Amino acid sequence: MLFVVPPLAGHVNPTVAVGAELAARGHEVAWTGPPSALARLLPAHSRILPAGEEGGPGGGYTALHDRWRDLRGVAALRFLWEEALVPLARAMVPGVTRAVRDFGPDVLVADQQALAGPLAARRLGIPWATSASTSAELTRPFGDFPKVGAWVAQQIGGLLAEFGETGAGETGAGAEGTGWDPRFSERLVLVFSTPELVGGEGAFPPHHAFVGPAFGARPATPGFPWQRLDPDRRRVLVSLGTLNQEAGGRFYAAVLGAAERLAGQVQLVLAAPAALVGTVPGHVLLQERVPQLELLPHLDAVVCHAGHNTVCEALAYGLPLVLAPIRDDQPIVARQVVEAGAGVRVRFGRTRAEELRDALTAVLDEPGPRRAARRIQASFAAAGGAAAAADRLEKLS
Repeated sequence: MLFVVPPLAGHVNPTVAVGAELAARGHEVAWTGPPSALARLLPAHSRILPAGEEGGPGGGYTALHDRWRDLRGVAALRFLWEEALVPLARAMVPGVTRAVRDFGPDVLVADQQALAGPLAARRLGIPWATSASTSAELTRPFGDFPKVGAWVAQQIGGLLAEFGETGAGETGAGAEGTGWDPRFSERLVLVFSTPELVGGEGAFPPHHAFVGPAFGARPATPGFPWQRLDPDRRRVLVSLGTLNQEAGGRFYAAVLGAAERLAGQVQLVLAAPAALVGTVPGHVLLQERVPQLELLPHLDAVVCHAGHNTVCEALAYGLPLVLAPIRDDQPIVARQVVEAGAGVRVRFGRTRAEELRDALTAVLDEPGPRRAARRIQASFAAAGGAAAAADRLEKLS
């Protein structure tokens, strides 16, 4: 089994869990992508086959992040496709092709943002599956914006044409398109969520396998001050994810304001750089990095940017959410949570302390969000996670 992934933790993490399950069953497993990034994201001794320029497209992944950080809406989408996904695919195709030839996989598993994987698999006649590390693409995100959907289809079609393939239309659950789309395998799409969260139960084709979240090993986060968790207060994690922290200065000010208003009842665990937050009161626990999976069982709620991984990890522990989406798929994921009843949405750029306080009070005090979060938690457990994904991949081979 060969996993083709971009150099992003949220896209690599599900494959770590599935890869470990496959290896435990006796299968050979390898990953291909930008090697130095994968070496940081994968467990030690993972087999990594290099694909992609080490510095990354567009002057390097750090430079891309610096330019992407302040974009929103259509501007962020254009940047994602023109400056990141399409150049990354071009850079990775030769290496992925070599990896397939050298490793000889029976099945290739490609993340939706690693478009080089399907291109190489089709060229070499290897069965391939999609790893949908976010469910946003499955819900026809551009259904209300057909011109945007057509533009995305043009970017995909142009990339395919470069490699001698026919074009693609906007695809997804129930959408019509022409040609083929490297975001969606026609044989197996592993969706690391469930219909209870995504919505539209029964609207997806049978080769869309909703396996729920798959949590793999994470790099250690030493030095977390567990003794400072206050047993007399309800505890709430506030995290904007690793890629969005630097955009959070104004939001962090609202967080501290809400923390002051709830000081007698709630302890916030704020995952953020100290330089962006400033001085915090003694009852707020500020850490640049936290061991998120280990921390979640000790919490009562989560405030986040509606990143798919953080949302699913919180819901896997039955925790309701306050969501402040910033860009990309985050508004779609936030809408899924709100429509499922498991959280409250606030405005990232204009949230005031009072609004955030009220949202936190709602998810902590009202029974509805916690009940909905536990319903989704049960659906995640029933879906099977990494073991269910491995079952489907074995059948594909």
